[in-house]
Amino acid sequence: MLHNLRQLFRHRALIQSLVTRELKARYRGSVLGFFWSFINPLLLLAVYSFVFTVVLPGTHPREIEPYALFLFCGILPWTWFSSSLTEAANSLMAGGNLIKKVLFPAEILPIVAVLANMMHFFFGLPILVLFLLYFRPTITFVEMLWFPVVVAVQLLLTMGLALILAALTVHFRDIKDLLSNLLTLWFFATPIIYPMHIALPGISKSVLNANPFTHLAVSYQEILFYDGPLGHWRWLLALAGASALLFLFGYFLFDRLRDSFAEEV
Repeated sequence: MLHNLRQLFRHRALIQSLVTRELKARYRGSVLGFFWSFINPLLLLAVYSFVFTVVLPGTHPREIEPYALFLFCGILPWTWFSSSLTEAANSLMAGGNLIKKVLFPAEILPIVAVLANMMHFFFGLPILVLFLLYFRPTITFVEMLWFPVVVAVQLLLTMGLALILAALTVHFRDIKDLLSNLLTLWFFATPIIYPMHIALPGISKSVLNANPFTHLAVSYQEILFYDGPLGHWRWLLALAGASALLFLFGYFLFDRLRDSFAEEV
């Protein structure tokens, strides 16, 4: 396992090439091309804003106004997270012709899915910056120093889950169908459309704390939306350690099952 993990760094040129290919292939043939990376988060934001301000007005407290900015702070990283897991779960089956090549490192495929969606997350950041300049121009430099830390923790967590899902989905195809429903439940069990201290009915504080994405969402909100220092930093650092262990476990599981992939895809 450790040998293969060390080899992963040597494949960085291949990973970069596959991520670039994935980004180009996603919008090939579309009129707007890469502009969809900016338009998609805006459309998603518009839908949620319409639902919770027009269809269901008064469902959020005044303290999270402007609500559009509060939503965007959570929806943008969640889109990276959920899209990565959905694509990673199917990555080995979609790349079966590559896996059957003896020298191809199969773990690259779920990692490419995560990194490609991370790039779309970065493409959406200029939209978030415009929101910040308009609604909250007083964000401090110290707060922004935490932003790459949160991104790094999310990257570790997502890659660990992506490796586990990719390895298991090859043997249990039902996971791919269950995942979309699980992610929908996970979304509403995460304080993205509501603040953490005002949880939805039936969702207790302990459930929210057990949800790893809670601590990412709250950290993004504290950095980008709320005034004041990052009060969630202890939870974030604890999640960083847990995410590192999850990544190692995910790679271990993937490495144990890799010999069976060529036969199953």
